[in-house]
Amino acid sequence: MNQFGAANYEWLFLADSLIVLPAICWLCSDSRSQALNKTIVLCLLSILVGSFIIPEKDKLIWPYLESLRYVALVAFIVFEAITLWTVYSSIKISLEGNQDPDEGLEKAVENQFGTGPFSKLLTLETRMWIYLFFSHKIEPKSFIGQSHYTYWQKDGNSSNALGFILIILFEIPMAHLLLHFVWSPLAANVVSVITIFSLAFFWAEYRAMKIRPVSIVEGKVFIRYGVYNTYRFNIIDIKSIRLNTEFIKRSDNIKRFNFSGNPNIEIILKRADSGVDKIYLGLDQPHQFISDLIEQERKYHAQLQ
Repeated sequence: MNQFGAANYEWLFLADSLIVLPAICWLCSDSRSQALNKTIVLCLLSILVGSFIIPEKDKLIWPYLESLRYVALVAFIVFEAITLWTVYSSIKISLEGNQDPDEGLEKAVENQFGTGPFSKLLTLETRMWIYLFFSHKIEPKSFIGQSHYTYWQKDGNSSNALGFILIILFEIPMAHLLLHFVWSPLAANVVSVITIFSLAFFWAEYRAMKIRPVSIVEGKVFIRYGVYNTYRFNIIDIKSIRLNTEFIKRSDNIKRFNFSGNPNIEIILKRADSGVDKIYLGLDQPHQFISDLIEQERKYHAQLQ
């Protein structure tokens, strides 16, 4: 149909991009939200790829699809503007009110946008900018909890993050010049902007890992890891907890919070929380964390009796 790969017909690529890819995403994803997100990303990438490989003489519908990039650009600018405003309001509320920085940020976002995937994404994005520009105003003691545990020293997490930052920093000008002369100035600018954004993320992550702790908070565990959103679960829902030394593969029923090396704590839950029944965690004080969790669980059962 495509002359054994020699011809790049628009209608064939259109069928693959807008019919086959979405169908695969919906059939292979358990979550509808994940399927929708993957469909949007893959379709946009397909439009980008098609704009390069489909000959101009064969493009009938593709020019209209390519115009979506302007819509995406406007959406990105609006999203970043909302993020910056949320940064300002959440920082002001958190620091002036002397409250938990995470609690202040989440309340500021949820008050404006409610709960849901968009709010979680905006919270993550906002937290990144907070730790990029305002980390000096946040201290570990500001976070709620009876016990706090760090993770930035485990397997050189902090040093590794700094190493990635330096690599990205030195790579930006060289990659920009190479793409500028080998490919095109536009491609060089696009790649450089994306790389600079990744640099900002790594720098925020580097700062956040030394500030945001994992905490035990009134019968719950708050896992604050880097700039990622806080993951919470009840101590009474723990089925077992032990030290871990093995490499853990990705899985739908597993949550991994670990930057370098293997996670040193395994937590198995009595019942799945959003499909997750195993949590693997990397901390600087694994023995102390396990001991404190066991003590908290013992006190809770003693109160019930």
